[in-house]
Amino acid sequence: MIKTLLLAGIILGICMILLCVKVIFIKGGRFPNTHVDGNRFLRKKGIHCAKSQDREAMKQKSLYDRLEQLNG
Repeated sequence: MIKTLLLAGIILGICMILLCVKVIFIKGGRFPNTHVDGNRFLRKKGIHCAKSQDREAMKQKSLYDRLEQLNG
């Protein structure tokens, strides 16, 4: 059982190091941005994440508010 846990720990350690190679060894290296807004092609198509779309929708006035502004 101890051998299995030790082997699993070693494998996890190697995986962590391999995943961090770009961050650790390259000057100015960082993890890639996998967010929807970080994708250039999706931005060109006008696709945003749900949080951004909700934030933009909240900034817009409702129909009632726009009618009040016209009449008031």
